[in-house]
Amino acid sequence: QVQLVESGGGLVQPGGSLRLSCAASGSIFRIYDMRWYRQAPGKQRELVASITSTGSTTYADSVKDRFTISRDNAKKMVYLQMNSLKFEDTAVYSCNAEIFNAIYGLKNYYGQGTQVTVSA
Repeated sequence: QVQLVESGGGLVQPGGSLRLSCAASGSIFRIYDMRWYRQAPGKQRELVASITSTGSTTYADSVKDRFTISRDNAKKMVYLQMNSLKFEDTAVYSCNAEIFNAIYGLKNYYGQGTQVTVSA
């Protein structure tokens, strides 16, 4: 079984920073693209950032120059450094990974999510 577990969410003031982490565990042969999504109440889920296994990154326009996605392949981790946080960044942030294992082949996995609240 494969699991993704996020951590690092919390309450932060506007202009502050948070670093989210996501750990993949279980029977993993290889991890391909990893992503961070977010969903605010009453809104559709939004792709925030993605990173390939070789480190190429893409960002939503709303977070460019403020957020940085990174990964540690040896530790099976993906991170999201969030700076200059705004009220509109408030959401549940979830990580996602394309993972190949011997039993299920290539599948998309999602974590449970971690709440980020930006409030004065």
